[in-house]
Amino acid sequence: MQSAMFLAVQHDCGPMDKGAGTGPKNEEKREKMKRTLLKDWKSRLSYFLQNSSSPGKPKTGKKSKQQTFIKPSPEEAQLWSEAFDELLASKYGLAAFRAFLKSEYCEENIEFWLACEDFKKTKSPQKLSSKAKKIYTDFIEKEAPKEINIDFQTKTLIAQNIQEATSGCFTTAQKRVYSLMENNSYPRFLESEFYQDLCKKPQITTEPHAT
Repeated sequence: MQSAMFLAVQHDCGPMDKGAGTGPKNEEKREKMKRTLLKDWKSRLSYFLQNSSSPGKPKTGKKSKQQTFIKPSPEEAQLWSEAFDELLASKYGLAAFRAFLKSEYCEENIEFWLACEDFKKTKSPQKLSSKAKKIYTDFIEKEAPKEINIDFQTKTLIAQNIQEATSGCFTTAQKRVYSLMENNSYPRFLESEFYQDLCKKPQITTEPHAT
């Protein structure tokens, strides 16, 4: 069951309503919502880290995963704000961004982008054809289970291209989805509580010595 926190999120990847009133009670509610959000984020992030193997590659053991996905330092996390590519190049950052899109109900964008990245690396013509059809049925065709928001002309072009699939079948659509994420979801991710939490440097407190 989804937490009540995410019921307030708009379906079109919009930000949450910030029109709540002020006052001690409302402030307490906001803090409670933040804690709930961070907890839910961490559970989502854990899921994506554990299931982030590339398509077609065998999953590694727990020991290998723990070595691969080390929580970034605040300085490393801050690098993600310099460019969208910096975020996508980080395995931990990519998993965090996927968790964020999941919370905004538009994870199909990053899933499509990742599917296209895998598709472009495919060498076998047979596999290229089968993967192209799967991407089309999953993301492109009308009422697809993970239908992305692209124009009709691009969809029609893709339908024609996959008849004789090449590595460039989805290039136009992938660029548009990338631009959508970079200009809309990425800035909101950088403002999210979870990302801000990653960027916080641990406070070093010194206790006075007893005399």
